[in-house]
Amino acid sequence: MKFTITLDRDEDGVWVVECPAIPGCISQGETREQALENIQDAIALCLQVRAEQGIPLTVETRQVEVVA
Repeated sequence: MKFTITLDRDEDGVWVVECPAIPGCISQGETREQALENIQDAIALCLQVRAEQGIPLTVETRQVEVVA
């Protein structure tokens, strides 16, 4: 499965990564590469827990256009 993720740095320089299609699926890393590896593990674990609990694996995400 492929998922869209967001990747950002916090005020301490730590990379924070999130998978919007899986509520609460967030990880981090000291480097960008570490954060990307960590979110893969987090996604797998989140999917496993959601399946065990009978919760839908993902929620719908969409892109919208905002005119500013």
